[in-house]
Amino acid sequence: MRGSGAVSRRTWLSTVLILIVIPATILMGVYVLNDRKYYFISLLIILYTMIPFALVFERRKPQARELIVIAVLSAIAVAGRAAFFMLPQFKPVVAIVILAGVAFGAEAGFLVGATAGFVSNFFFGQGPWTPWQMFGFGIIGFLAGLLYGKGRLRPTRLSLCLFGGLSTLVIYGGLLNYASMSMMASHFSWQGLLAIYASGFWFDLVHAIATVFFLFILAKPMLEKLDRIKIKYGLIER
Repeated sequence: MRGSGAVSRRTWLSTVLILIVIPATILMGVYVLNDRKYYFISLLIILYTMIPFALVFERRKPQARELIVIAVLSAIAVAGRAAFFMLPQFKPVVAIVILAGVAFGAEAGFLVGATAGFVSNFFFGQGPWTPWQMFGFGIIGFLAGLLYGKGRLRPTRLSLCLFGGLSTLVIYGGLLNYASMSMMASHFSWQGLLAIYASGFWFDLVHAIATVFFLFILAKPMLEKLDRIKIKYGLIER
């Protein structure tokens, strides 16, 4: 699998949706709807992520296998999160989302991450944190696919583990720490945010270590199998 370096119109649209529209929607849920409509916000996020796939299928009839692969990867991420429920923060979700983004593109990475966050919370518990988790998982998958497409992320264990560990610690951990601040405090303060970051650092570190561990174990066999599926069936054309 090689990145072409080109960014399609569909990817630009996805970038606007993911970096502007979805964060604005989450913040609307927090500050306008007072975190009471998190199901509605979560479903909006899923809807936004489906728009790029509508463009994929704009000029041709979608084949069921194309959608099944995304659904299966999402199910694997959900099952992986549930299987390790007894180990707080030690989950394979981010690793699987990154591999989905590398194998099938940025949009697929975001969709797998957002879907996994939403569906798995029926097991772990839905709440105002759900949209933040969906966005956190999804944005890492999106960035993995985007960086791989630009040739900045290589499908090697070292490159994937480095990206996975840092993105889990900084991006996912940072987003969820800010989410905790918005849910716990009546007003924003830098002191409160720093306190939450400090108290959550070790949880974020364990999550990052888990991502590195699962990428090290899963990256080579999963990417080889996904690459064969992609080539054989011509899935998710870019």
